[in-house]
Amino acid sequence: MSSTSKVIYWSIVVSLGGFLFGFDTAVISGAEQRIQQVWGLSDVLIGQIVAVGLYGTVVGALGAGKIADILGRKKLLIWIAFLYLVSAVGSAMAPEVVSLMIFRFVGGLGVGASSVVAPMYISEISPALLRGRLTALFQFNLVVGILAAYFSNYWIGDMGEQTWRIMLGVEVLPAVLFSTLIFTVPRSPRWLITKAGKDDEALQVLKRIDPAQAEATFEAIKSSDTIKEAVGLKVFFSGAYRWPLILAFLIAFFNQVSGINAVIYYSPRIFKLAGMADSSSMLSSVGIGVINLVFTIVGMMLIDRLGRRFLMYVGSVGYIVSLSIVSYAFFYEAFDGYMVPIWLFVFIASHAVGQGAVIWVFISEVFPNEVRGLGQSWGCGTHWVLAAVIAATFPMLSSWLGGGLVFLVFAMMMVLQLLFVWKWMPETKGKSLEEIEQIMLQKA
Repeated sequence: MSSTSKVIYWSIVVSLGGFLFGFDTAVISGAEQRIQQVWGLSDVLIGQIVAVGLYGTVVGALGAGKIADILGRKKLLIWIAFLYLVSAVGSAMAPEVVSLMIFRFVGGLGVGASSVVAPMYISEISPALLRGRLTALFQFNLVVGILAAYFSNYWIGDMGEQTWRIMLGVEVLPAVLFSTLIFTVPRSPRWLITKAGKDDEALQVLKRIDPAQAEATFEAIKSSDTIKEAVGLKVFFSGAYRWPLILAFLIAFFNQVSGINAVIYYSPRIFKLAGMADSSSMLSSVGIGVINLVFTIVGMMLIDRLGRRFLMYVGSVGYIVSLSIVSYAFFYEAFDGYMVPIWLFVFIASHAVGQGAVIWVFISEVFPNEVRGLGQSWGCGTHWVLAAVIAATFPMLSSWLGGGLVFLVFAMMMVLQLLFVWKWMPETKGKSLEEIEQIMLQKA
């Protein structure tokens, strides 16, 4: 196997964490209305059952960076696989609401931690010219997981009161696969050098990645001006890393205030609000998954050619147009034909080729080696806090305020994202992590 093939294989294995992330995120969309009916739950409580997984992602994301620095990226990925497996089994067998919420929280820990560690690991093993595409494999597998969940839910259909248990239990299969394959990847060479002090092992991994550049890459990492004693939170937030902190916060903030997770989690509910029957709304959710996958592939193909900023421009414009039209449809009840599904498909395509392709790559790039773990937690934690808030409140807000106003707010937020890309977002295409590090520190 060539060195490039090895890196691709390792990236695919690690990005299976993204598949489970996507599956776990989307599978609840088919189960939540059935759970609400079987257990007679209010909109507030079903919102909490959906959101409790996201509360877990917040905890997992905030804690994963520091743990990954202590244990190493690979060891934490092994624990993440275990969390996914426990969550899948426990959720499917939960006897009542509290147990279900606990096991969904456990799954959320895995989702949050994988969103930190998997992109970070892939970025640290990837050559600069391939880093965008390889790190975007995490997002690719994420949307494959979402699509698989939608197909699984549609295929399972209605098998009675316990249908939701089957839907949630299917996750056991990919969780077992991830748990098995993760043992076959090496430890991150940048972690081995900057955190573990294992230079010999790191050099051997670098030789497996790129034999011709291994020595040069090793020296670049070793001679980085920013390698120092472990950085604590006080130093991290002292101002030295101000610029990457701002960039990671803003890209994560705008990712969620687009409404993407509201659509992913509640697509059948949204389609029913637009007047569609149950079977049609579930099938339209599958359409969202297909569009997400196709345009994620497009984003992966373009991210290292056209750059991160270009994709964000395209995505921002698509967001603004599609969300504005969906808002109009809800305000004026323009539900004839398939207006809402079509424009939500455009929304999903805009996300997949823009924010979806860029966010995990960009956050994993902008922080220096010695604080990449903390930086990933910061960016991903921001993402998941907002995701939890939106998921927990969307059923209530859509009932109280109506879909028109909710989608209008999402559209307005995307105008602000367009301004962020134009004024502040730097281009990281084709630069090594150490080169990006110098750029970020110069702006601090």
